Amino acid sequence: MVSTLRLIRTILLASSLLVLLALTARAQSTVTAQAIQFANLRAGIGTDTEVVGEIRAGTAYPVIGRAADYPWLLLADPSSGQPLGWVFRDVVDLSGDLAGVLTFTLDSTWQALPNGVYVPPAFITELSVADASPTPSLAAPPEQSVTAVPTLAPTPTLNARVTGVTQGEINIRYGPGVEYPRVGVAQAGETYEVTAWHSQLPWVQIAYAGSPNGLGWVQVDLLAYSGDRFSLPAISQTIFTLPTLTPTPAIVEAVQPLGATPVALSPAFAALGNRLWDRMLAAGFDPAISRLGTLFVMDLQTGEAFSFGGEFAFSGMSINKIAVLTEFYGQIDVTPNDAEAYDIVEAMTCSENTSTNNLLSAIGGGSPYAGARQVTQRMRGLGLENTFIVAPFTPDERIAPEPVTLPITNIDQTRTEPDPSNQMEVNEVGALLGSLYQCAINESGPLLEEYPDDYTPAECRQILNTMSNNRINALIEMGVPEGTRVAHKHGWIDDTHGDAGIVFTPGGDFAIVVAVHNPVWMNFEESFPLVSEIAREVYNYFNPDAPMAAIREGEVSDVCVGLGNPLIDQILSGDVPLTAGG
Repeated sequence: MVSTLRLIRTILLASSLLVLLALTARAQSTVTAQAIQFANLRAGIGTDTEVVGEIRAGTAYPVIGRAADYPWLLLADPSSGQPLGWVFRDVVDLSGDLAGVLTFTLDSTWQALPNGVYVPPAFITELSVADASPTPSLAAPPEQSVTAVPTLAPTPTLNARVTGVTQGEINIRYGPGVEYPRVGVAQAGETYEVTAWHSQLPWVQIAYAGSPNGLGWVQVDLLAYSGDRFSLPAISQTIFTLPTLTPTPAIVEAVQPLGATPVALSPAFAALGNRLWDRMLAAGFDPAISRLGTLFVMDLQTGEAFSFGGEFAFSGMSINKIAVLTEFYGQIDVTPNDAEAYDIVEAMTCSENTSTNNLLSAIGGGSPYAGARQVTQRMRGLGLENTFIVAPFTPDERIAPEPVTLPITNIDQTRTEPDPSNQMEVNEVGALLGSLYQCAINESGPLLEEYPDDYTPAECRQILNTMSNNRINALIEMGVPEGTRVAHKHGWIDDTHGDAGIVFTPGGDFAIVVAVHNPVWMNFEESFPLVSEIAREVYNYFNPDAPMAAIREGEVSDVCVGLGNPLIDQILSGDVPLTAGG
């Protein structure tokens, strides 16, 4: 037996020609195997044997052997006939009848070929018989010990623990495929225990407490592994019976303005909220991931309100200038002077940050930092804990820097990477809009009740009238008919876009606040039409007899005139007519 093995080693190591001749009969078999997607080739039978290669769909490999008691096949190189390795039967598509393929049992000690692949003695014997040619006159290699085949039964290493670290924000699904529902989202750098790998699909199973069965599936390339995942059990199941998953409620009743008793949603209004939730998801903005959107809508006649994404802080952008203007009117006891009227127009209709700093300075007795603190204090006084400004809107060399304390709020201040000194929550901005509407139209509400000496209905009308002159041909404006009064303030920075306002319509007035965030950069081509479509759908809910068929087209206006703007005269007049419906 030893002389036979020495002969075989000489043939395999010294003469490629003789190897080709010896394996031709097996390699020319009509039975071939092709990976369904990709498959590992192993040194022996079982997932605990060494991975010696990988095959992918598109190439057919000759099947030159198979195990009698286990679903494993021995494949050969299509060109040379060299045994490549063993593959699990369920991860390949077969062509031909396996009945004629040499079958091996596990009742003997297998031996390793030079490439590390183990085969039974019967296979080596057949190779030696197939070669009737004399061995070339070459020196035999040194005697080598024959290594016994590793444990051939597909039993995993029980004590091995394999973990995977996420390489980015990834979806965790109930089954090994994108067609299965998402059961969670993992953020970059999180570590999960890997519990199994799929033998046919490029997915691994992980322990995930958020799933109904405590397990989830992740695409294999999305994790960096510690330990050998192939030492874990292999799962070949391709159909997973899903349990009835409890859906996360899409619509959350928003807290009514400034702590008032919530109003139950009517079925029709709740249905509107669900449609808008679906529209936001369809556009790829999902509160479960870092690309997310948030929305608040209130019926100003009934007090009904719904929102989603209210648990996240967003950069306040220029939208928080609504709070600045509200605090400015809370501070002054007389009509604004010419310079102040000019700054109001520049800040609210041209979104000019230097003018906003001037308003903050006027509020703070000469210090925009003090003015920002007073704006935040007013929000706190109204019960709005998550909306704040603690610094000027833009750096200015004329403003001496001051130390600031960044507020810690009760909502998530990390997901959207909001401006640490200027943040908003949609429910609170919506509550502020609702209170301004009540003050201006109904001459009642929290602003007048909490601060009777600071506000008048005329001042509230002036605030909304000023916001009505903010015209940019985009966002909420393009989702309502031309000529509709929209008292709003828009805002955008690199990664976040939004709009907040009150829309006066024949069928009823409503407040709407919407913001969308995409890490690093938010494309205007995505955000602007989405906000317009949301506004259009809300408008149509209030005006079913005269709905808009499509959002209006237009270019964003890049021209804004502050000096000489007719709005300045309206501000200086002290009061303007403003009624429900515009």
